[in-house]
Amino acid sequence: MAAITAAMVGELRAKTDAPMMECKKALTEAEGDMGRAEEILRVKLGGKASKASARITAEGVVATFIAGNVGALVEVNSETDFVAKNDDFLALANNAARLVVEHNPADVAALLALPLDGKTLDEVRAALIGKIGENMSIRRFQRFETTGKLASYLHGARIGVIVDFDGADEQVGKDVAMHIAAMKPVSLSSEQVPAELIEKERSVAKLKAEEDAAKAAAEGKPAQSPEILAKRLEGSVQKFLKEVSLLNQAFVKNDKQSIEQMLKEKSTTVKAFTMYVVGEGIEKKVDDFAAEVAAQMAASKGA
Repeated sequence: MAAITAAMVGELRAKTDAPMMECKKALTEAEGDMGRAEEILRVKLGGKASKASARITAEGVVATFIAGNVGALVEVNSETDFVAKNDDFLALANNAARLVVEHNPADVAALLALPLDGKTLDEVRAALIGKIGENMSIRRFQRFETTGKLASYLHGARIGVIVDFDGADEQVGKDVAMHIAAMKPVSLSSEQVPAELIEKERSVAKLKAEEDAAKAAAEGKPAQSPEILAKRLEGSVQKFLKEVSLLNQAFVKNDKQSIEQMLKEKSTTVKAFTMYVVGEGIEKKVDDFAAEVAAQMAASKGA
């Protein structure tokens, strides 16, 4: 049995927003497996534990730059939100996006080697680290070069979107970019949703069905047939696909229409999009929070 530490409880709580003791129970049941514990909480607590994929866990900004039919989205990370608001740091991010558009680097290493004001971008970054006293890094970028049009949207500087589309009305592209920032689809269509996400959702639905069946049996209620259970599982998966694919989502500016219906009405086609959320997938230090959790756990034992 893996030891369940306060740091582990704190990390799971930060990811799921679930109550502290529920996190501890889930980790104990999962024998310390963080991913399995998240699934257990989703089964027990439903939507309260569904925020893991969108949780922001690091600081920094997303910058965008578009010149004609070429555009770029760049994420630059810092240690604190204070530095993320610094003018020199913001200039670094904006220059990085511009360099991606102008030079089409193969990867982040190639981007860092590009010239900027008589130095390389990496030398400018290093000098800024020395000036501010805080580490910062260019994490990732996406470059678009299209025969159509590009639209971008920044929500503050923490969420950035670029959309590649064909259509006469440029406002439609901007509206779609804003919608993506708000609703965070994982793919353009349901057919493009990654298989591992579908299987994870199927697994969660199956566990929830098994828990409901156990409760029903304990209450003396009749069990559902395998056919009904299979339909229920498939229904859960189809609902998930509708929620996370752009074309199937209800348009944020008119929820009576899907994005697909709105685009058809506007004679517009979305070919691709990229969305960056600052710090997505990066684990943030939880030392202070772990100490807080440990204190709370000790207090609860003494009560």
